[in-house]
Amino acid sequence: MMLELVKGCVVKAKAGRDKDKFFVVIDFNDKEAFICDGRRRKVSKPKKKNIRHLALTSTVISPEDMTCDKRLRLALNRFLKI
Repeated sequence: MMLELVKGCVVKAKAGRDKDKFFVVIDFNDKEAFICDGRRRKVSKPKKKNIRHLALTSTVISPEDMTCDKRLRLALNRFLKI
């Protein structure tokens, strides 16, 4: 199964200061994804990251969980505890 980048997809940073941390893709284009985690990177100010520096996971978070930072943190916590 080929993983595809979609909005709400949980990704793991492979490079940079955020290496080995999990984020959610809020938006993306051909080369970059806008990611946030609800803690350091808020939904209102996502980080722009090169898609090559992200490892996709098979988990996708619902759009309702991407509406505010608290819900995003809770959704990522559930993902990390699996």
